[in-house]
Amino acid sequence: MLTIRDVLQSKSSAIWSVCPTDSAYTAMAIMTERNIGLLVVIDGEKVVGIISERDLARHIILKETASKEVAVKDLMTRDIYCITPDNSVEECMGVMTTAHIRHMPVFDQNKLTGVVTFADITKALLMEQKIKIEDLESYSSCTNSMLYED
Repeated sequence: MLTIRDVLQSKSSAIWSVCPTDSAYTAMAIMTERNIGLLVVIDGEKVVGIISERDLARHIILKETASKEVAVKDLMTRDIYCITPDNSVEECMGVMTTAHIRHMPVFDQNKLTGVVTFADITKALLMEQKIKIEDLESYSSCTNSMLYED
């Protein structure tokens, strides 16, 4: 069974962040430059929330707010879903699906260690299923060859 630790080991360890006082424009610029959909909002050394492309679209575009004038703290999601490296990929998929979220910060003993995306989790599940199928095919071919070896 794959864990979130396995997923984190297979991807970049970079965690991109902004400060609560940074502008929404700054957040959008970082996301665009890094081709990512979420930033962790960190105040000093404490994670205080997350801000996603969805947050920016809903608050800036739909409400026609000036992105250079509004602070991240006014748009960010404060109550965040998170997971630990020891949780299974299936558990993470369940939370993400139920909560309708695409990104989840990973905390190990209250320390931010990464962020997993829905795409990361889907990729891990597909790889795990591919390995299982290959194992079953290998087992099946061994079993069949043993049956006909008389």
